[in-house]
Amino acid sequence: MARDFLIVDPEEDQLVLRAFASPARARILKLLRSGPLNVNEISAATGLPQSSVSANIQILEDAGLVRSENQRARKGTQKLCHTLFDEVLVTFKDAGQPTNSDTIETAMPLGLYTSCHVSAPCGLCSPHGVVGLLDVPDSFLDPGRMGAALIWFMRGYVEYQFPNNARILGGEVAVLEVSMELSSEVPGTSPNWPSDITVSINGVEIGTWTSPGDFGDKRGVYTPDWWKLKGSQYGMLKSFRVTPEGSFVDGMKISPVSIKDLSLSDHRSIRLTVAVREDARHPGGINIFGRGFGNYDQDILLRLIRRR
Repeated sequence: MARDFLIVDPEEDQLVLRAFASPARARILKLLRSGPLNVNEISAATGLPQSSVSANIQILEDAGLVRSENQRARKGTQKLCHTLFDEVLVTFKDAGQPTNSDTIETAMPLGLYTSCHVSAPCGLCSPHGVVGLLDVPDSFLDPGRMGAALIWFMRGYVEYQFPNNARILGGEVAVLEVSMELSSEVPGTSPNWPSDITVSINGVEIGTWTSPGDFGDKRGVYTPDWWKLKGSQYGMLKSFRVTPEGSFVDGMKISPVSIKDLSLSDHRSIRLTVAVREDARHPGGINIFGRGFGNYDQDILLRLIRRR
């Protein structure tokens, strides 16, 4: 099963630290790991009054650790609470990030790829329905792709062209980071279905991350209700980072490719290619989740950290 991580900076994320400062709230989070519960069920399990449970749930919601929704019950409605993370890592900011720096962030909607070549099984969905025809690669050229919030394919690639705003605004790029929600792709779902997902910048392969599976054990936080439960529900939020020391995914080094190897100042745009290669050791396909699907309501994010 996928693990959803939250990385906390103790200098900035005071709401999260406050949420963990209470044994009662820690116990509530532990209970919710086994599945969503309503306030009455949490009260019965913890021995806390319902008023105390509601107050603690509100603090956890404010910290972004819990999501609640109102659902119909036998009598009226009930507040159903979900935990959003399996593990929380407390760490200080990367000491390797330049202190005298600023960040340029660009969000790319999932369907705005500029080039693609994919093989079936494949498809695209907006938050409202399927785009084109399932398992027909030509559907990736359908104009409706502009609203895509989930795309999947077995092998091939999609390529996005970001503006090189650092070149426009001036300044040397010290770090490039790409953030996106990913999983493998298998008919149905399987938590044990490895797939090698390769990321390139401007034609330079920065490295490969192996997704452990295709996750459908529970509905994604933002996955629409019409999407069949047996289909892919959510992925893992991955951060690919290119620095002067090499390329990393979630802080783990995946290649020696450094920021200088990308020659960013020579290009008017920044081309991001996400692929499952034909010669991949684990060619298990890919799901890319955008706004309106999965556990993270975000587009593909490109961050350029500049030295001033």
